[in-house]
Amino acid sequence: MTIQWFPGHMAKAKREVEEKLKLVDFVMELVDARAPLSSQNPMLQQVLQNKPKMVVLMKRDLADQKETENWISYFRDQSIPSLAVNVNEKADINKVIQLAKELGQEKMEKLKKKGIQPRPARAMIIGIPNVGKSTLINRLANKKIAKTGDRPGVTKQQLWIKVKKDFELLDTPGILWPKFEDETVGYRLAAIGTIKDQLLSLQDIVVFVIRYMQIHYPGLLEQRYDLSGETIDMLHIFESIGKNRGALESGGNVNFDKVSDLVLRDLRTGRLGRITLESPEDTRELEE
Repeated sequence: MTIQWFPGHMAKAKREVEEKLKLVDFVMELVDARAPLSSQNPMLQQVLQNKPKMVVLMKRDLADQKETENWISYFRDQSIPSLAVNVNEKADINKVIQLAKELGQEKMEKLKKKGIQPRPARAMIIGIPNVGKSTLINRLANKKIAKTGDRPGVTKQQLWIKVKKDFELLDTPGILWPKFEDETVGYRLAAIGTIKDQLLSLQDIVVFVIRYMQIHYPGLLEQRYDLSGETIDMLHIFESIGKNRGALESGGNVNFDKVSDLVLRDLRTGRLGRITLESPEDTRELEE
């Protein structure tokens, strides 16, 4: 299965990123902590080339803490500074600022040696849609600058934002790549709400999530929906969730679409528990 998704404004944004890259000292790439590799844009990695980069794992409060630590180690093993963030924690925001200052320090030292008056470091912030970029920008600037929303593609243009006196940030729209060759990547991104729900069957997305949880988080699944540990059949699982949670239609039959909406909402809001949908070991799967 190949998922096609490349609106015109995203193609334009890619060109603008390429043009503006020479104006910045480093890049701040945001990924979703629940799917850190799948939420990296491979097309942007090609565009960025050798530009210094830091990775910020967003929504850490929704992700499995142990897996988040594994992912931070994964990026650091590649000499990419990284940290995990909950945008509602001021300490986390300060850590982002500190890491950004450290990354910009090398550029400032070079300017000093050339006799040029140091200026604030300049960074470009990038990420796929709905990763929480606008919210992070507002927290960094300590005021509402970027538009925020719970749907992909809210930011449509680039703008510069000053973060105290520490550095300047160039915002860019969230950019997806033209297509997902690996259907697993598509399901992960759909599950966490990065791509529009209409691109895939909601029931198929939920089947993917349930199957993953049966292997990695069986206790959370059973606890949330009062399921028996022996429940394996997907039809039985959907019917059990529907009956337990009242996802019914007229006549008392289970409405599978309502069940799908319910499970995805529980996943995205954290009611299902702190869940990460891939681990560093999955990199082999994507690289093959």
